[in-house]
Amino acid sequence: MHAVGAAGSSAVSTAPVTLAQHCPPGFSLDPSNGCKLHSLYDQYNSLYNRGVGGLKTALPARRDGFSPEQIDLGRILFFDPILSGDHTLSCASCHHPQLGFADGLPRSQGIAGKEANRAAPSLWNMAFLTRFFWDARAQSLEEQMQGPLYSPVEMGNNPVQLLTDLNGNAHYKALFAQAFPNQGKDIDLDKIYLAIAAFETSLVSLNSRYDHYAHGFHDALNDEEKEGLNVFRSFVARCAECHTPPLFTNQQIAVIGVAEPEGRTFDRGAEAIFNNPTWRGGFKVPSLRNITKTAPYMHSGSFDTLREATEFYTLGRGHALTEEQNKNMVLHWHIWEPKLTESELDLLVTFMGTLSDETFSPSIPTSVPSGLPPVGLLPPALRQKITQASQGE
Repeated sequence: MHAVGAAGSSAVSTAPVTLAQHCPPGFSLDPSNGCKLHSLYDQYNSLYNRGVGGLKTALPARRDGFSPEQIDLGRILFFDPILSGDHTLSCASCHHPQLGFADGLPRSQGIAGKEANRAAPSLWNMAFLTRFFWDARAQSLEEQMQGPLYSPVEMGNNPVQLLTDLNGNAHYKALFAQAFPNQGKDIDLDKIYLAIAAFETSLVSLNSRYDHYAHGFHDALNDEEKEGLNVFRSFVARCAECHTPPLFTNQQIAVIGVAEPEGRTFDRGAEAIFNNPTWRGGFKVPSLRNITKTAPYMHSGSFDTLREATEFYTLGRGHALTEEQNKNMVLHWHIWEPKLTESELDLLVTFMGTLSDETFSPSIPTSVPSGLPPVGLLPPALRQKITQASQGE
């Protein structure tokens, strides 16, 4: 196959002629050609009466039912730099599978090396979420993806160029026709957004050692990890009240009083979006799934290690803020002084390591219809980090 590259010249591409007709692992194909997720958590029917952070609790409603072709098309688009304004970045540049679908940077780097305002969040288990972005300003994946696509400091594209590039590529025209039969020959924005959303909802992580333990295999965790789980669920640490299993997030906004890195202005967070002064400095509670893969931590990458991020919660209410900031922020009531010991903090970090599961991580295309390098151009330090991760260093 041949496709037009970033500079308009012909480039060789071996992109697939036919999209996948089978569902991703963990999904089954129903009679209407929709991929339905299956999980052992489906046997549970309530989040209540299970104690704080109970084990056998139900998942929230999910979004699934996309066709195999739509999911596979979304996968190809996700890794193709044709989506960015200068054809150097793909979605995967900031959400790389080998970095927990984040990017390993305190704040993401966008087009021409421009720095975004916040860190890239992980994309695992997007099918279950109802709020997107750190400040929760989007209510669907389709709405969310338009932010980075058209941001001048992220992917730097615009709707006209995006449609021109994709409709001008015969291979993409053929792939969209497979994924959206009987919906016209031209590619439109809604199909692009839906295909990428279909792929993102297939990124499911529910098969960690913690999950094995939660479903009744008690030897899945060692004694130290079980002790860490007990601290996590305790009424002293209260971790599970915001990082609620099984997603390990309650999807709510929380004001926890993290200071911005030196030299950066205060980030109002959700207050600026919802005009709610009680959410000043508030951000969406992130999931802890695959948390060991997504350092640095917090919306601004304030903490380099999970141990530092964990310790923040025991150092005292508002300890990181100035006196003036403390006056103007309504800190979440869980942010108090649990006075956890060094040993208890270590146990929490040990337990969070059991939440890692990349069993269903998708394959990265070896080529894409644009003829551009899949994934996009990554900063040298990030390429080195990915290489080290792949070698188990």
